[in-house]
Amino acid sequence: MKTILNIIWLILCGFWMFLGYLLAGVLLCITIIGIPFGVAAFRIGVYALWPF
Repeated sequence: MKTILNIIWLILCGFWMFLGYLLAGVLLCITIIGIPFGVAAFRIGVYALWPF
């Protein structure tokens, strides 16, 4: 059941959220101050892709 719900999440929302966090992470990593926030955005993006 968990796998089925994860696949539905991935198709409907997860992929788009992952792309948003990926873009935000890349933009944040441009500056030295934003690098820790960019790394955090990458980690959150992976979690948004496959949450459970």
